[in-house]
Amino acid sequence: MKMNIQEVKNYLPHRYPFLLIDRVLELNVKKSLVAIKNVTFNEPQFNGHFPGQPIMPGVMIIEALAQATGILAFKSEVGRPVDGQIYMLVGIDKARFKRTIEPGDQLLLEVNVMTIKRGIWKFKCRALVDDELVASTELMCTQKKS
Repeated sequence: MKMNIQEVKNYLPHRYPFLLIDRVLELNVKKSLVAIKNVTFNEPQFNGHFPGQPIMPGVMIIEALAQATGILAFKSEVGRPVDGQIYMLVGIDKARFKRTIEPGDQLLLEVNVMTIKRGIWKFKCRALVDDELVASTELMCTQKKS
């Protein structure tokens, strides 16, 4: 299953400049999701991180992966934020960063469900650029009423 940006916006409450998913390329309910984030020079974080050598902050990479987990969880549970629910990031484990991400890169985001227990979803996540691993982590999220 694929999703364009308009469909993505139906499943995430984030908006510019914090919507970090441009397209979903592949989605397997309760299993996995692959999405992309096009990194562009005009994004506001590059004004200060770092002038003269802009790189995407690690926390933004984690946030992009977390947004991907939210879409997968919502699609798996057949809910949407407009239903008064939201998926919140509740844990980050084993975060590792292998190389920098610069404007012009296309970030491929891969999230895979590890477990679902008592409403807590645990995901194995990877971010890649040109088939090269740039970051990996395990994330946990849970559904909350907004």
